[in-house]
Amino acid sequence: MTTAHHLRLIDAMRTSDFPAERIRSGSGVSGPGYHTASLHADVDHWDDDEARRLEHRAQCLAEHDALLTLLAGRWGDPQSISLWSAQERMIAGEEIPEAWADTVAGCEFLQLWRIEDRWIGIGLYLEEEGPGCEMNVVVTEIDPP
Repeated sequence: MTTAHHLRLIDAMRTSDFPAERIRSGSGVSGPGYHTASLHADVDHWDDDEARRLEHRAQCLAEHDALLTLLAGRWGDPQSISLWSAQERMIAGEEIPEAWADTVAGCEFLQLWRIEDRWIGIGLYLEEEGPGCEMNVVVTEIDPP
């Protein structure tokens, strides 16, 4: 996907109504009060060579940086929030709202904007030991955990 495609998807998510029940759609999930989507999924590269895995990670990081730059141009600098405490609370058994649960489970930090009555968050998951990289978006009216 290109950065232009990411922007179109985020704009569509930001302006779309939320469904009454949880549904899977394309690269994401929507439910009461939220939409989520994968912008850059980590495809299984274990059969590929190391150079391809590193290229995949570099591409994901470049897309992330380009998207954040464009969104900051539209909405100003994002809040960078740590999800560490929410991860700890989730591990301890606290129920995290479905809008945030996948993001909390997969990302340490989130770039977050409040636009009108919705939160828009861009999360990046990087494997500590390996080339894995995923970028996700959440659009929700539910406050962050």
